[in-house]
Amino acid sequence: MTRLADLAELVRAPAALSVPGDVLSGAAAAGALGPRTPALAGASVLLYWAGMAANDWADRRLDAVERPERPIPSGRVRPSVALGVASGLTAAGLAVATAAGGRRAAAVALPLAATIWGYDLRAKNTAAGPAVMAACRGLDVLLGASGGRVVRALPAALTVAAHTWTVTALSRREVTGADRRLPGLTLAGTALIALTTPARPTVLSGAPSSTGCVKRGPFLRLGELVPAVLAAGYAARYGRAQARVLVDPSPARVRAAVGAGITGLPALQGALTARAGARLLGLAVAGAAPLGRRLARLISPT
Repeated sequence: MTRLADLAELVRAPAALSVPGDVLSGAAAAGALGPRTPALAGASVLLYWAGMAANDWADRRLDAVERPERPIPSGRVRPSVALGVASGLTAAGLAVATAAGGRRAAAVALPLAATIWGYDLRAKNTAAGPAVMAACRGLDVLLGASGGRVVRALPAALTVAAHTWTVTALSRREVTGADRRLPGLTLAGTALIALTTPARPTVLSGAPSSTGCVKRGPFLRLGELVPAVLAAGYAARYGRAQARVLVDPSPARVRAAVGAGITGLPALQGALTARAGARLLGLAVAGAAPLGRRLARLISPT
């Protein structure tokens, strides 16, 4: 009988702490924060877990050689169970998204689910892999924005997608190690993301912002320190892990950098949420980062 702990390892349960912030940052940017937002975040988590289970099912033969300790090759979870879990979680995620957000949410959730499965079954080991995974995260942000002005959430979606590209590109070298060019490129990307995240898109004077407030005059206020501080914290932790890969591009260092990218994502999401005007919520989203790091010691997020 499959144990709950084995299923939690299969879906990388603690890594899901990096997921709700996608929806929250998108909803904040689109002016769509409301009673439906928690349900959309829950749907996002279900789809994320589905993707993790589908990933291990698709990679079961490769993992038998490279990572025999994982749930499927170790015999703790049967392949049919993993596939059933992935399919069931996908159906549940789509159902929750549709129930919470109606047709507009379904119009994003369906391509999101298709992109997740497309990555696991086809794109993962191709040159398009990082871009497809980045698209998954970008769509996840837009899922949160689906109840509001979606166009306003595009900068946040692109930011999260860019971060995801760096993590995915590194993850492809977890077993073999990397040359120094790759971490140099991803580190430059991380620095650019951190520098641009606190800068809020300009809103014409007197026009309503995404949070319904009226912006007058220069928008650089004391409140803008919150996204700047969160973005700096994101860059410091994830950037430091990538810098270590530059010095020692061994598989262990690469895996550590990937883990830092996953567990550090809530700080970036928090900065984006705060940038949209929801500063307290942004701080709460960022608070998932240290909790995710602690739980990652129990179950690997990669």
